[in-house]
Amino acid sequence: MDVLLLAGGAFILAGIIMHFFPPKKINSIYGYRTVRSMKNQNTWDFAQKYSAKLLLGIGAALQLASTIYYLFTIEGLAQLIINACLIIGAVVFVFVKTENTLKNI
Repeated sequence: MDVLLLAGGAFILAGIIMHFFPPKKINSIYGYRTVRSMKNQNTWDFAQKYSAKLLLGIGAALQLASTIYYLFTIEGLAQLIINACLIIGAVVFVFVKTENTLKNI
């Protein structure tokens, strides 16, 4: 099983859970938790919905990238490096996009 396919599935699963079962109150256990998102209840609620949408989209993109790998048969160290960069990039993308949007509300 491809790591990128699993990571994409994990992002999608997290997005679905966050969409259908968002944390109702600010907490330090579950949800998109940053200083900016926990500023007040309005920013908290927005951050949960917004990051859930981003997780769904980025998860689908990671799974698409995994499918492309099979077409080009990228393997070995190159695949490891590309996978790591894509997964780290996905996490950074969700964080930066959500934080920048929270900054403007």
